[in-house]
Amino acid sequence: MRAPAYPVSLIPSWWIRAANVCLLMLLLPVTLAAGAPQLSLPKHRLQADELAVIVNDADPLSVQIGEYYVKARHLPAGNLLHVSFPPGTARLSESDFTRLRTAIEQATPAHIQAYAITWVAPFRVACMSITSALTFGFDQGWCSARQCASTRHSPYFGYAGADPHRDLGIRPTMSIAAETFADAKALIDRGIAADGTQPAGTAYLVSTRDKARNVRSVYFPRIVEAMQNWIDTQVVESDALRDRHDVLFYFTGKARVNGLDTLTFLPGAVADHLTSAGGQLTGRGQMSALRWLQAGATGSFGTVVEPCNLLGKFPNPGILIESYARGSTLMEAYWKSVQQPGEGIFIGEPLAAPFDGVRVDNEDDNSVLHTRTLSPGYYQLSYATEPVGPFHPLPGQLLVGYHQQDFVLPQLRDGYYYRLSPVDALNQAPNQKR
Repeated sequence: MRAPAYPVSLIPSWWIRAANVCLLMLLLPVTLAAGAPQLSLPKHRLQADELAVIVNDADPLSVQIGEYYVKARHLPAGNLLHVSFPPGTARLSESDFTRLRTAIEQATPAHIQAYAITWVAPFRVACMSITSALTFGFDQGWCSARQCASTRHSPYFGYAGADPHRDLGIRPTMSIAAETFADAKALIDRGIAADGTQPAGTAYLVSTRDKARNVRSVYFPRIVEAMQNWIDTQVVESDALRDRHDVLFYFTGKARVNGLDTLTFLPGAVADHLTSAGGQLTGRGQMSALRWLQAGATGSFGTVVEPCNLLGKFPNPGILIESYARGSTLMEAYWKSVQQPGEGIFIGEPLAAPFDGVRVDNEDDNSVLHTRTLSPGYYQLSYATEPVGPFHPLPGQLLVGYHQQDFVLPQLRDGYYYRLSPVDALNQAPNQKR
């Protein structure tokens, strides 16, 4: 692990902004009809049917994992894609990978926004990770041109949308990586168990004495500040976290991390260690990122070639926590947190989304919406008598504050369909039927 070159920006400035919350909506009188009201919110995450699962037919374990995942996640049968190549080798050549990716692209339905692969090896394509190569296509620009050099920046870094192929022309990829089917099943099951649970765990930011690998500690004070009243976040000065039973996030910097057997990871937990070779999943030198999954985490990350300790080549914990806690899937949150992902592999259960979910309670003459998925800004509430509209705006607008989770709305009436839409989106399409 080399000395740092230059840091990327720490946390987007809008994280630190506070916003007062006000409600300006009034209820338009409507006639009651049969049926419960329904409320739709802006799309904020990858949907299950937008994920394609790729299996290697020459690898029985890959096929078994893929078939189980499709069944467990209730994915359409057409989302299971088949390829065949000799399994088990750590890396693919550029030419072999190009043929593989061409076959995958030809078999991919147009609506697919992301991929999951179901093997541990190969984890590398020449100088790129397999997940980044599948996402972007092989290109030397995603690799260091010289030792400790920066690489191409991902358009997905900090991306605010939920349709990366439509918006950016890429399909982010994550590996459901496991050495046994039992490990894979446990990983998948805890990802599913995490969905919508709103866990009250802790984000542990562990600052070690390893100066070369502890570079992310520069983020830690601002992350703690930004996560107040959002995610319980603690900075721990130690070479290893031990005897904690509420681990939701664990970020550290060490070649090997001790004490994992003393920890309890909550379903959906994310953990990684900044080091040179964590993405060499079958390596025997530094600790493989697979160890995190085997210890109970649901997602992790590591680099497959020497990245040096450039901050942009590793997950920014603050961005990851922020995105995940807003209801994004594990895959989306991880990918959005890495500025230069060409040399890094993303592993875990892609669709885990512990902070997703919407609940509406009726209180007196109002409805109270509970969700973490609304970004700060103005929203318009509209109603319709049919699910396809036309939708009619109610007077006033809702201002959503930073990290706001509860919203007082006019009472939602039975038999009507409601939706909240960002005002900016409405202004960009003034002729759209609403």
